[in-house]
Amino acid sequence: CAEPRTLRHNSPPSAFEGSAPRAEDERGLAKRQLIRDVLSSLTWGESHGRSVGVVIDGVPPRLPVDEEQIQYELDRRRPGQNRLTTPRKESDTCEVLSGVSLDGLALGTPIAVMVRNKDQRSGDYKEMSVAYRPSHADATYDAKYGVRAVAGGGRSSARETIGRVAAGAIAKTLLKEVAGTEIVAWVSSVKDVNVPEGAVDHDKVTVDEIEESMVRCPHEETSEKMVKAIDDIKRQRDSCGGTVTCVVRNCPWGLGSPVFDKLEAELAKAMMSLPATKGFEIGSGFASTLMAGSEHNDEFMTVDDDIEGSKRIRTKTNRSGGIQGGISNGENIVLRIAFKPTSTIAIKQNTVTREGEEVETVFKGRHDPCVVPRAVPMVDSMVAIVLADQLLLNHAQCKVLPQEGPLLHRPDHQMMPRH
Repeated sequence: CAEPRTLRHNSPPSAFEGSAPRAEDERGLAKRQLIRDVLSSLTWGESHGRSVGVVIDGVPPRLPVDEEQIQYELDRRRPGQNRLTTPRKESDTCEVLSGVSLDGLALGTPIAVMVRNKDQRSGDYKEMSVAYRPSHADATYDAKYGVRAVAGGGRSSARETIGRVAAGAIAKTLLKEVAGTEIVAWVSSVKDVNVPEGAVDHDKVTVDEIEESMVRCPHEETSEKMVKAIDDIKRQRDSCGGTVTCVVRNCPWGLGSPVFDKLEAELAKAMMSLPATKGFEIGSGFASTLMAGSEHNDEFMTVDDDIEGSKRIRTKTNRSGGIQGGISNGENIVLRIAFKPTSTIAIKQNTVTREGEEVETVFKGRHDPCVVPRAVPMVDSMVAIVLADQLLLNHAQCKVLPQEGPLLHRPDHQMMPRH
């Protein structure tokens, strides 16, 4: 075990002084930056550093890797898209540094993607070097590490998610190639403005329809009300939160595990690792507590479809949200993720300095009045990363020997009765 060490830096002494950080081995530090197991993504970089990026390992060789598709996903996430987002202007141009052949195929080696930061204004964060922003990560980072990246919030900034979105683009390609899986996500609420129940068809809504809306809400009437709500809160120099709904269509059967690594547990961890998330629901969610078992159960049936001579096993309803017993059942996976209001606001607030002095201050910087519209590509990317990883895990465990059970896998990764 390594001896305790003292970190020295030029910042004033922290109000949390007293327990010196312990040295940690490189493997332990790296593990906490990794997403998933087989298809692993290591994100790196700080908001106001020279660059941010990701190293993606475990990508199956020969998978097409389209730099333009990665860029498309990053463009959906980037700041400065319209008046409702942070005014920080970044092109977020990606550079694929390794792991891809000249003809655009994964080599089976780590794929590194980098995006250079260009529009940093570190001077806006002077107050944050002295005092802690309420409900932000400043105080907890200081307490844990004894040092932090003040400018831009460092790793607590949503700029870290650039690496996740780049990795998600590759994961989406894998899911589409293997199983025809589609992932769509949209803003279903902003503040007290909600999409009416059933107004968005989970089976038909498209990414193009979602992207037509400034707030990424495919229901036009609700979208206009959401825009007004964000404009109003922005004029007050305040912020608001909301909800993102995500639907996975054509998810293969069999992803996930029965106990600790249930698929919904893996998805929940991925969603709750995103900045500003405060809640997670799957399927009927908390509404299930109001139902009887006879109301909530999803009854099974078989249906004829486009694969000749086969019947697909389906459920009549989908209150389970596409997952039963921790394992996907081929129905739509339906998630809802709650995002809190942006912490950094241009209103005077009470806080304490690093020396523990109580003060009033207004924090500067460029921030989204509502993070929810830009969270949409972060959500669908993280869902893709989890599902792609689980797909590879499932193949590694369950595809080595011939399957002898009562159900047969079809070519589209759905299930049919053996007889």
